[in-house]
Amino acid sequence: MVKTMIEEISGNDSIVYRLDPRVKIVIAILFSVLAAVSNRFVVLIAAFVVGIIILFSTGIQIKEVFKRLVPVNTLLIFLWLFLPFTFAGEHLFSIGPLTGTREGVLFAFRITIKSNSIMLMLITLAASTSIFTIGHAMHQLGMPKKLVHLFFFTYRYLHVMYKEYTRLINSMKIRGFKPKTDLHTYKSYAYLIGMLLVRGFDRSQRVHNAMICRGFRGKLYSLSSFSISKADIIAFILMAGIILILGILEWTQTT
Repeated sequence: MVKTMIEEISGNDSIVYRLDPRVKIVIAILFSVLAAVSNRFVVLIAAFVVGIIILFSTGIQIKEVFKRLVPVNTLLIFLWLFLPFTFAGEHLFSIGPLTGTREGVLFAFRITIKSNSIMLMLITLAASTSIFTIGHAMHQLGMPKKLVHLFFFTYRYLHVMYKEYTRLINSMKIRGFKPKTDLHTYKSYAYLIGMLLVRGFDRSQRVHNAMICRGFRGKLYSLSSFSISKADIIAFILMAGIILILGILEWTQTT
């Protein structure tokens, strides 16, 4: 079975690894929803700490976690560059003609904690479960078939499209292309994206026809069977209790 890069750095003997994938998916969804809708810093920081504890229980190294949080936090940097200066509220600091507000800083801080908390839980799910197992678990949980198919094929052909992109880039370099800030560069990249879309569509048609020829009728089959154990029940009750407590803290403050 093909493993994701993050699977290869996780411990196969961890408690989280041995849990039923359906339980892990439900916990990840409930935790992510709680983190997304919460606003109290006590709740958000508690959720972040819980995410860290669960993640490191999988045996993944801190260095590898940071590598996977870099893309998310790189995007969050842009929020920190704009939100404090565009959010109305109490004056906090000034940088030249720009005025930062307390509410803008707090809002950016909330988004940062929420994003990292959710990512920690998703990394835990990916590190302790293979992608194909996640897909089959989603199917058994009754999620829409089209969503499950999209999940499978996105993972399966993502690296294929990346290889296609690399090949097109190399072809452009062989022909002497050097990116600059001019119209020729913009047009070249537009042609590149267009070719990727065209080739991706052609490949999807060929894959679809090949699956029909092999008798695919939209039903997924799995060689592995899932069963709920006592450890799964205990883990679910424990996490559901933590999520419920955090939800009560958020709700009582809101009311």
